Amino acid sequence: MINEEIRDKEVRLIDSDGTMLGVMSAKEALKIATDKDLDLVKIAPQAVPPVCKLMDYGKYMFELAKKEKEARKNQKVVTMKEVWVKPNIEEHDFAFKSKNAYKFLKDGDKVKVGVRFRGREMNYTSLGMKVLNRFAEALKDVGTVEKKPKLEGRSMVMILNPKQ
Repeated sequence: MINEEIRDKEVRLIDSDGTMLGVMSAKEALKIATDKDLDLVKIAPQAVPPVCKLMDYGKYMFELAKKEKEARKNQKVVTMKEVWVKPNIEEHDFAFKSKNAYKFLKDGDKVKVGVRFRGREMNYTSLGMKVLNRFAEALKDVGTVEKKPKLEGRSMVMILNPKQ
C-alpha cells in the first residue's frame, strides 16, 4: 500500500535514510511525505502500529525489477536431452550416438538414454541392459549415472548427469 491507500489511524514512520521519526497519524505521515516529495509506503502491515517508510516508490520498484532480472540471468536451466538406441545397435551407430551424448553432457545438459524394444526383442532385455551399461562406461569421464537402467513398459531408460 502506498500514499492514500493507507487507511490506518496511526503508523510508525521511518525516514528515507532509515531514522525513526516515531508514531503519528497516517495523515501527518502523508503530509511529511508530500513535503519531501516522496511516497509513503507500508512495509510492515502486520506490526502494531503498521510500519511505513518514506521512499521514491517508482525508483524502488525499478531497482526491485532490476535485481529480479539479474537473478533470472544468472540461473542455469538444466535441460534433458534424449538419445534412443536399439538393443542390437551397430558399432558405428553406437559411436555416433555416444558422441552426441558426450556433447550434451559437456554443455551441462542431462542425458536420458533409452532402449526401445519391439516385438520379440522384449525377450532379450538383457541386451538392452548391456547397451546402456556400455553407454555409461563410454561416457564415465563426462557424466555420472543418476538413474540406473530400468525397464518401463517396452523401453529401458537410464539418466546421466554431467560431472561438475
